Amino acid sequence: MPPRAAPDPHMNLKPRRHEEPEINVVSLIDVVLLLVVFFMLSSHFTQEGRLHVVLPRAAAVPAARARPHTLVVTVTENGDYLVNGRELLNNSPDTLRAALAAEPTAARSQTVLIRADARATQQSVVTAMDVLGELGFVKLDIATIKARLGSGS
Repeated sequence: MPPRAAPDPHMNLKPRRHEEPEINVVSLIDVVLLLVVFFMLSSHFTQEGRLHVVLPRAAAVPAARARPHTLVVTVTENGDYLVNGRELLNNSPDTLRAALAAEPTAARSQTVLIRADARATQQSVVTAMDVLGELGFVKLDIATIKARLGSGS
C-alpha cells in the first residue's frame, strides 16, 4: 500500500450544508405595490358605462316641473336606443318595442321623457316616438337645454 499523503491544511474537508435556493420576494412585492399605487393615482378614471348625450338647445324651455319620468328613452348620436339607461342590442324598432313592453313601470298614462342627442338623426327620434305611440303612450316630453342668449346654435 502506498503511504497516505498528509492532508493539505488548506483543504476544507467539512461536509457542505445544502441550503435550498430561495428567491426573496419582499422587495419585488414592494416594487409591485409602488407601481400599483402610481398607476392608480396617475390614471384618469372614466366611467365607460356613462353615455354622453348632447341635448339640443331651445330658446323657450318650459319651467321645470316636478313630474316623475319613470320611463326615459335615450337616442344616441349613432341612432342607438337606451331604455331607462339600459342599452339595447340593436337599433331596430322591434327591439325598442320589446324593451318598452317589458318595462314593469311603463304605465301608458305616464309621461315618457325622450332624451335625444342633438346630433342624432331626426329619423331615429321619430322612430322612437312612433314606437311609443304604437304602444299607447300619448304623453311625450323631449329633453332640451336652454340656449344661451346671443348664441347661434
